[in-house]
Amino acid sequence: MLSFVRFGCLSVAVIFWSATSLPKENFKAEQLKFERVKAAYDEKEVATKKIFSDKGLNASQSAILVRVFKQEKELELWAKPLKGSRFQLLKTYRICSASGGAGPKRRMGDNQVPEGFYTINRWNPQSSFHLSLGINYPNASDMVLSDRKNPGGDIFIHGDCVSIGCMAMTDDPIKEIYIAFVEATTAGQARIPVHISPARPESLAWEKLRILHRKDAGLLAFWQNLKTGHDAFGKSHALPRITVDAKGLYLFE
Repeated sequence: MLSFVRFGCLSVAVIFWSATSLPKENFKAEQLKFERVKAAYDEKEVATKKIFSDKGLNASQSAILVRVFKQEKELELWAKPLKGSRFQLLKTYRICSASGGAGPKRRMGDNQVPEGFYTINRWNPQSSFHLSLGINYPNASDMVLSDRKNPGGDIFIHGDCVSIGCMAMTDDPIKEIYIAFVEATTAGQARIPVHISPARPESLAWEKLRILHRKDAGLLAFWQNLKTGHDAFGKSHALPRITVDAKGLYLFE
């Protein structure tokens, strides 16, 4: 489905495709019709597939997961066999630009990068920011905890190193990430998780944030909730089943 939207990152008109608009078996072929996607494959396919093969994985037969740590400005790409359960860390990328600070996105115009557990739900191979992957903000948690009337939206992982509320990479990394997304989606992965944390919970940066915001009990409780999910994944490298309760908190099984 084609739609015209306004990016949360910058106010420009774009066209995006929803994650259900193409049969999975046709996804890669359709993507390669776009000049930037074809160029990305020409330039980075071998290198991207080597990132997988170095870990004993086949990029065309793998599921992927993305983790973002805002304070460190790092994005991790993880992968596992489609029928496997345990993910492996493939590569850590530097986030070139991200606006706002620690704390979740709660309303339109706050310039914040969201925090929580998301999935990629749309993409734009003709983005004003080279290539773009959209996350499903506001999710079920955000719909409870964020501004009910105007929580904002249109949050993307994209290239071009420009951001207002998004996670902007330089163009080389977004090519690899986009290729990994195309391969996983074509292989049959229906939902690609994106986990966004204010900082690595095991780091000194996390403790500094807790001290800095020690008077904000609600924020600290929310961060502790995120840490529970982070730790659940960290112990097993398997993705827990994630749901949201009536208070907007994440539940992990």
